Amino acid sequence: MDFLHLIDTALHGSVNQADMNPCEGSAMWRYANPVAIRFGAGVMPQIGDLLGGRSYALVTYGEPRFRALGEKIAGFAGRPQTVIDDIAPNPSFRDMRRLCPRLAPNAGGPEVLVALGGGSVIDAAKAIAAANGDFSTVEAFLKAPDVGTRLASRPIIAIPTTAGTGSEVTCWAALWDTEASRKYSLAHSSLYPEAALVDPTLLLELPRGLTVSTGLDALSHALESLWNKNANPVSRVLAVAAARELLASLPAAANAPGDLALRSRVAKAAVLAGLAFSNTKTALAHSLSYPITLNHGVPHGIACSFSLPMVMRSILGADADCDAALSEIFGPELAAAPERLNDFLSGLGVSPAAADHGVVAEEWEDLVANAFDGERGQNFIGTLERFLESAERQGGPITAAGRR
Repeated sequence: MDFLHLIDTALHGSVNQADMNPCEGSAMWRYANPVAIRFGAGVMPQIGDLLGGRSYALVTYGEPRFRALGEKIAGFAGRPQTVIDDIAPNPSFRDMRRLCPRLAPNAGGPEVLVALGGGSVIDAAKAIAAANGDFSTVEAFLKAPDVGTRLASRPIIAIPTTAGTGSEVTCWAALWDTEASRKYSLAHSSLYPEAALVDPTLLLELPRGLTVSTGLDALSHALESLWNKNANPVSRVLAVAAARELLASLPAAANAPGDLALRSRVAKAAVLAGLAFSNTKTALAHSLSYPITLNHGVPHGIACSFSLPMVMRSILGADADCDAALSEIFGPELAAAPERLNDFLSGLGVSPAAADHGVVAEEWEDLVANAFDGERGQNFIGTLERFLESAERQGGPITAAGRR
């Protein structure tokens, strides 16, 4: 039974255990995701139904487009009690210390946060909900999560305006301590959004660069949930469906900003990838990406996708279930899959050479070692030795494209 048939069977009927991989059928595993998802062109007006008369704070960007969308939400659901509309990309500790006090606890405070925007907005809303007016509690939790610091909780309804981060269906948020040059992941079961409204019409006319970067973030989520120690049969099915759809539709969508059908396909794939890695977290490519974004300003989706071919090459043959999933995506000739992925990225203008993303030879060795030691790197099923061999076989990731 192939993975796409398995997902169709899972949605419309019972799964025959005999059709599954014997190892997967007998091993213990679990999958859970509590987010109520409403997907489709024109679902944003349903925000009124989801709020059900509850007061809300709108968390969004300050650009005119988002002010206009905020007015539409007010027309569907009434005026927000509070508006926090100066969210910056890659929200930092400094940003959150400034923003969180705007939602100080009070008896008449907004009951729900409506997060309208990309992953940075949704992540910021999660931090605001957890802080309940005092970001120092979130900082304490991030720096010493085992000492008993309690996070606050407030329902979040996420309305993503990009297709890639998956934050609308996960329980964590990326926060950046720029003063310490470190990225943290705020993770807690209370941070799953209550609901996600995924309306592909909100993706129309997105710039090509943003479409590519966020779409590649989703592809990274899908693939990294496969070569992952936490992978399970459900996450694999979701990841395979997401990756196949992104490989098929992202290049065309990037060049057709007004094509709703293509935008819908990319949006669906991003949600499926989010559901996959919501149970596995990411792995080595994401771990490599954080200092590249922090130190070199490379957009997150690019920073976590350029290394995917070399990562894939390093794990072929390491895990039968992962190989089977990758063959569903790239075909039975798995030895050719890394080069196919490399060509896909190159076609989108993404170089596989770390030097083309600002990384110099002197920092590569430490960057790789730290990535393997990091929390996400420890989810990876491969080894440091095989990864370094793969990087060399690719032509040396430090060497700029076309040069040796």
